[in-house]
Amino acid sequence: MRRPLVIGNWKMHGSLALVRELLDGLKGVVDGLNCEVAVCPVSVHLHSAAQQLGEGSGLALGAQNVSTADSGAFTGEVSAAMIAELGVKFVLVGHSERRELFAESDQQVAEKTAAVLAQGLTPVVCVGESLAQRQAGETQAVVLRQLNAVAEHFSAAQLAQCVIAYEPVWAIGTGETATPAQAQEVHATLRARLAEVSEKAAQTMRILYGGSVKAANANELFAQHDIDGGLVGGRLLTPKNLAQSVSTRVGSHSRERSKN
Repeated sequence: MRRPLVIGNWKMHGSLALVRELLDGLKGVVDGLNCEVAVCPVSVHLHSAAQQLGEGSGLALGAQNVSTADSGAFTGEVSAAMIAELGVKFVLVGHSERRELFAESDQQVAEKTAAVLAQGLTPVVCVGESLAQRQAGETQAVVLRQLNAVAEHFSAAQLAQCVIAYEPVWAIGTGETATPAQAQEVHATLRARLAEVSEKAAQTMRILYGGSVKAANANELFAQHDIDGGLVGGRLLTPKNLAQSVSTRVGSHSRERSKN
């Protein structure tokens, strides 16, 4: 059984006051849901957020980025060990904005994944194609290349500790969304590749969809067999909108996945 997961990526938004307000609103939302919920504020707000949530909170924390290095003269970077000290559970690696705006390579994504795993945290490995790549029929080649950069360098046990997030770049912040069928097709491709490495990892690993997810389309997307939740952004920054999303099928029912 794969427990659904929704991660809110707050990107470079918010003040300390806004983070406190959002967390207060969300703490009541997640109670009683058959769904795991996490939020990723900017790194400078993680300590305050961790203190506000306290131990045993039903709301998990995630970091938006991490350094490949453990320590050293890397001004502005934050290591996985530093993140772990704050009680963070999830770390985004290879987000499309990091790949596109900061030219992160597949190798860097693999190195960041290794750094996160070494600290006992959960990497959320992001993969996805651009509009040009989709129009050229390169979607499968692109996402499998990005997945292989991780799948080919870690053991089955390590892979089982990861989360994958498929985020079509053309559907992020554009209002465009992959149809449920399009999203399911890519998710199924990713899971089939994972099965070649480890059937157990393929059956247990959660694969999230991220690309203009909102309350209006979350139910249909999350109902797909291989979609285990979402990596959501700006459209679900408020407790009300996030509550509407996670209270759909993904939040209302725990789903047992077929082993076939």
